[in-house]
Amino acid sequence: MPSPYTAPYTLQPLTPERAEAFWQLTDSVARERRYMPFLEIAQADSAEYVRSQLACQAPHLLLLDGNQVVGWCDVTLHRLPSCQHGGTLGMGLLPRYRGMGLGGWLLENTLHLAEQRGLRRLELTVHEDNLNAIKLYEKHGFQLEGRKRNAVRIDSRYKNVLMMARLSADTAPGNPRP
Repeated sequence: MPSPYTAPYTLQPLTPERAEAFWQLTDSVARERRYMPFLEIAQADSAEYVRSQLACQAPHLLLLDGNQVVGWCDVTLHRLPSCQHGGTLGMGLLPRYRGMGLGGWLLENTLHLAEQRGLRRLELTVHEDNLNAIKLYEKHGFQLEGRKRNAVRIDSRYKNVLMMARLSADTAPGNPRP
């Protein structure tokens, strides 16, 4: 989808050449200790994740400010045969790029890629106190499916996690997949 933003913001697919920048970005967001279940991300683990995402051609976009990777949105595909119609969505942006509408643009384009890929169910988890993210997800069709009480513990504080999902219109029980 075309950008509602002027240069220098662009969306680009994940590539092997951007693997290190992706790791630095995700590790930076994880080290904020506010939004992710990870408190840090090892470079080797990130590299393996990138290889896996590229190998299965999963929807995975990066937000760039010029040449700097400042955000991501991806879908980790479910591997079990009965669940291959879905995946788990994850996203994040560096702090100074939040609240500008860039996350919505990034999410919308990733959802479009997921639909093109034939995914019918996308799910995610979000910390219950991350109200801006919850509003964003709801705006893009995600609905609450459940709450995991005290699911994460960061710095001796427990947090609830919400489980949300977005279904395609054709995923009602009993409907065959087109």
